[in-house]
Amino acid sequence: MTKIEIYDPALCCSTGICGVDVDQEKVTFAADVEADRTHDELSAIGFKRQYLIVNGVLAQADTKEDPLALAVWRREQAALAAMPDGLKTLPVDSVSLKSFNLVGLAALRQLLAEGAVAFQDAIVRLPKLQAPDLATLVDSLVGEGHGLIMLMGKGGVGKTTIAAAVAVELASRGYPVHLTTSDPAAHLIETLEGSLENLIVSRIEPHAETQRYRKHVMDTKGKELDAQGKALLEEDLRSPCTEEIAVFRAFSRIIREAGKKFVVMDTAPTGHTLLLLDATGAYHRETARQLGPSGITFTTPMMQLQDSKKTKVLIVTLAENTPVLEAAGLQSDLRRANIEPWAWIINNSLAMGNPTSALMRQRASNELVQIKAVTKQHAKRWAVVPLQAEEPVGVERLKRLARHSVD
Repeated sequence: MTKIEIYDPALCCSTGICGVDVDQEKVTFAADVEADRTHDELSAIGFKRQYLIVNGVLAQADTKEDPLALAVWRREQAALAAMPDGLKTLPVDSVSLKSFNLVGLAALRQLLAEGAVAFQDAIVRLPKLQAPDLATLVDSLVGEGHGLIMLMGKGGVGKTTIAAAVAVELASRGYPVHLTTSDPAAHLIETLEGSLENLIVSRIEPHAETQRYRKHVMDTKGKELDAQGKALLEEDLRSPCTEEIAVFRAFSRIIREAGKKFVVMDTAPTGHTLLLLDATGAYHRETARQLGPSGITFTTPMMQLQDSKKTKVLIVTLAENTPVLEAAGLQSDLRRANIEPWAWIINNSLAMGNPTSALMRQRASNELVQIKAVTKQHAKRWAVVPLQAEEPVGVERLKRLARHSVD
């Protein structure tokens, strides 16, 4: 019996693909870059009246006798001072970090009420949180020494950092690792801030992949066409679905590497990732329609994603209501595609960071409800990553991140 592995949509005549912020988040350099990019893009299409709101800013008064809170405040102030010049020209307001979750009318009414008392007293007792760390998850990920590890979740939960930390941990143990991203907003190179033996880094960039795919088609299918035929083919390649095929093709190519090494993929935010999975599913169905009746055994990228021995999906979230709900929704979507998430990672946890300031301890206490929901209702395996005093940039800090190390 013939067995073939199919990773390239060009092998089938038709893939079916063409048918196819009120969050209290920390101010970061990456957020500044993204805000500046958005400002430029809006300006380019004529939106000149723009206003910058910096959300979730920690007040210096809330850092007293708390080294973690003070470190976070300094990091935020450094990010604000380094704000891109384009943003500095905008009128700006800031919204202070609250001790409560922004869920419900009562909480939303207090969002802009400076000075509102949001916690009952200055001492909130926090139980000592016992939780597995990233290194513990990696112990179980190692398996046969290769495989695909996909980090998924909503934007802003830290998928890029966690993906980099997992890749660094694996590479530090001597395994060959390919760290890649399909997220156009990802900053893998900046997060790693260096190199490491056994680790290579890449990015699936839609524009570059589309150009490469168009050239491939013109060099192959267009090689024997006359001028009119080439013109028609070029027109067809300007279709919006060409980018989908090109990105899927690159995704498939990288997946195939997981048979020989670890491939750690930092995916785009949930919506973009689900579109990619839709394309993967459409390609699988078309392949099955064409080859199934022939008796040929075949393997498609979707089949690899559905194989828990070959692919481990890690859902990244924060210990907050909205991110946990969205992560649970993502898990349901994956299960409908017969992809079972392998583990959840709760990132930037204050409860694990052991803060001492009143505001930070109240926020840490609020996290416990969401951590319980993840561990009792949603996740088969899980890990908690503490909020770091320093930005987790660079190989050494990423190594510490994997082991519950808080600077």
